[in-house]
Amino acid sequence: MSDSHAHDDEEDNNNVFLDDSDIIHEVALDDEVLPEASDPIRDFNSDSDSEIEEVDDSDHIFTGHTGELYAASCSPTDMTLVATGGGDDKGFLWQINNGDWASELNGHSDSVSSLGFSHDGKFLATGSFDGTVKVWDVAGNLKGTLDGPEGGVQWLRWHPRGNILIAGFDDSSTVWMWNTDNFAFLMSFNGHASSVTCGDFTPDGRIICTGSDDATLRIWNPKSGESIHVVRGHPYHTEGITCLAINSTSTIALTGSQDGSVHFVNITTGRVVSTVPSHSSSIECVGFAPSGTWALIGGMDKMTIWDIENSLARSTCDHEYGVTCLTWLGASYVATGSMDGAVRLWDSRSGECVKMFRGHSEGIQTLSLSANREYLVSASLDHTARVFEVKDFC
Repeated sequence: MSDSHAHDDEEDNNNVFLDDSDIIHEVALDDEVLPEASDPIRDFNSDSDSEIEEVDDSDHIFTGHTGELYAASCSPTDMTLVATGGGDDKGFLWQINNGDWASELNGHSDSVSSLGFSHDGKFLATGSFDGTVKVWDVAGNLKGTLDGPEGGVQWLRWHPRGNILIAGFDDSSTVWMWNTDNFAFLMSFNGHASSVTCGDFTPDGRIICTGSDDATLRIWNPKSGESIHVVRGHPYHTEGITCLAINSTSTIALTGSQDGSVHFVNITTGRVVSTVPSHSSSIECVGFAPSGTWALIGGMDKMTIWDIENSLARSTCDHEYGVTCLTWLGASYVATGSMDGAVRLWDSRSGECVKMFRGHSEGIQTLSLSANREYLVSASLDHTARVFEVKDFC
């Protein structure tokens, strides 16, 4: 009999018939459109941006730029005012946690590579690869343009107590200085044999220190233009200087180089007073702790927290994607940016990473702390600037 029933099923084109006794449980269906059998199966383990929302720890995102960002600076007096510049040939003034206001700074014909506020926060200077420096008020009005030698602006710095500005240029071995009250050129500092990659006034405003691709540090008198000291040769750097920092007492300059070496120089005597064991790759950034007793050295291989008084490494932290920029948040904590797009906060006492901020999709170029020390601003190659809350670490 079973063979007969099987034969009957085949004749019914393999149809299956159910009666009420075969029903175990009824499930109500909603109006959801179900996928067709031919639709591809979604992979819930995929890292596709369209399928998984990326983690973003930022409190505010500025998206006014249409190109990579190279520079960012928070006002020293206004708690919310930020300036950014980038590869779209523009600068912007904008406010933290206020998406309704921004002032677009037009006028440069090439990337805005460097910028900074004056000591009193009344003016902003923007430097560009077009070879000019422009000065703006904080409403975004252009006050004047400063022309320099040939080559794009690599960096610029304001005097710590006056409206004096210095800048270094790509294709020039000189540093230029202007008075921005009347936009007059004051003098150039001549002596380096190659482009001047970094420089700054000492915090007391009495000295200028500059580092160059010629592997020398020069210490200048800003009134006379005289080169007081030239630091070079053994035991100093053998390749170009990449970064420079000066301690709060205006006595020590800290320099890093393409050769991975780091040296402390006495500004008064021009002598190397301490040397940090070399990194395996270029040093990208250096900075003194507010107390002046520790320093942070960031390279493309690792980060070193250096005890200056005892001349030893307090901590050495592996950094797979390199440290591209840093800023101290207070006596104990420091923030670093990296090519992986993450901003990390470190406890300098232990060398531990205590916080990581995600949000950027490309490398961080610079970091800046707000005047009230509550927010950290990061500028990235992903065309955005992001704001992270750091008040618990300052």
